[in-house]
Amino acid sequence: MTVRQLPGFAFRSQADYAEQMALLRERYAPTLGRPVVDLMERLGLFSLFDTWWFSALLALLVLSIVVCTLDRVPRLWRGAAEIRVVQPDLFYDPALPQRAAIDGVGAEAAAAVLRRRRFGVRRAETADAVYLYGDRNRWMRLATLLTHVGLVLFLVAAAVTGRLGFQAGILIPQGEAVPVERLGTVGNLVVKNEGFAAPLLPDGRFADFSTDLAVYRDGSLIARKTIRVNDPLAVDGYTFHQNFFGPAVAATIRATDGSVLWDGWIPLDAVSADRPYGRFAVPGRDVGLELLLDRSGGATPLLAVIGSRANGTEADGTPRYDALFVGGIGPGGTLAPPTADFSISLREVGAYTGIVASRDPGEGIVWLAFGFLIAGLVLTFYFPRRRVWVRIDRSGELRLAWISDRYVSVRRELGGLLADLVAVRAPAAEAPGAVPPVAGLGAP
Repeated sequence: MTVRQLPGFAFRSQADYAEQMALLRERYAPTLGRPVVDLMERLGLFSLFDTWWFSALLALLVLSIVVCTLDRVPRLWRGAAEIRVVQPDLFYDPALPQRAAIDGVGAEAAAAVLRRRRFGVRRAETADAVYLYGDRNRWMRLATLLTHVGLVLFLVAAAVTGRLGFQAGILIPQGEAVPVERLGTVGNLVVKNEGFAAPLLPDGRFADFSTDLAVYRDGSLIARKTIRVNDPLAVDGYTFHQNFFGPAVAATIRATDGSVLWDGWIPLDAVSADRPYGRFAVPGRDVGLELLLDRSGGATPLLAVIGSRANGTEADGTPRYDALFVGGIGPGGTLAPPTADFSISLREVGAYTGIVASRDPGEGIVWLAFGFLIAGLVLTFYFPRRRVWVRIDRSGELRLAWISDRYVSVRRELGGLLADLVAVRAPAAEAPGAVPPVAGLGAP
């Protein structure tokens, strides 16, 4: 987020990498200095997610979550599995919070009330009293383990996608075809721009932009579709999204002997002085071209061309370029600078389409992680545990102790439980002089 990263297509070839790194040096070198930028490149800060040390930190994070989770498992298991029905008398002291005493409720009636409120009930008897234990959502505390599993799977998916996945922005001029991954990749796909459309609204805004995209493997067409921003093409594990577009120029560069050095489209994928701008290295020559397209005022487009040749380095280590020529061309025109051994012809001004190609082998793991994470959160927060201990002595007095997770409204649920117990009191308990229905209810 802080340091701009190299785009995926920069790793398709040495030329692409050198071009994109040159842009990053132009961005950071004036502020940080070239030695610092070179150090950042060696440390992998411009391709952070592909570095070995980032992967090591990711593995350490996964390990720490796993260890912390395993450390919690025995305590969580004991809390859910080990149940003590009989508690000492002081545990039921009405002076303690969330305690109560009621007279005239029998053991069977109290157990029935607990079951109606969806508590699992256990019973134990001693010589002095009958003990009931009610537990609701007993095993839900273990759901936090699902949340931790989800977090680990998210990180695993990130590692799988980072190492085995692929994503790159691809510029495809009209009618051109380019490989998806770097040359030499086994089973590589080739995408072709069969047609690009960007119709305008009356106010000058774009109504839409779409690409008639064809996908080939080994020269055979395997898929074709007109893609839009929210309507990608998915084929053979890859997804192709319409993402951006811009101007391109169709040019022919000929040597003085008439041989063709270049014949094709050149994307203008940058901006200079608010105008489309691009760079191009002339094949077979040590000359680079800078191209600036001016279409202001609705006039005939004019392509400004600057030719230069590298000649040593500046004091700060940056390359020094000597200008060979400056000129301009309109569609159908030719520029033949006397200081260069080639000529440039501009056939037409068109557009290129920008496609984001991605392959994400970690997608299935992400969905699995999402399922675990949501399940853990839902079970933890929407099904909190409630526990209640009841002691009914031989004189008929019922004492109750309540403990629940912090997400439970104790006043509402404990109050409702006490109201139900009062409602099932034996008729004899209503006689004059009987013990009050509810005594000693502590602070919730």
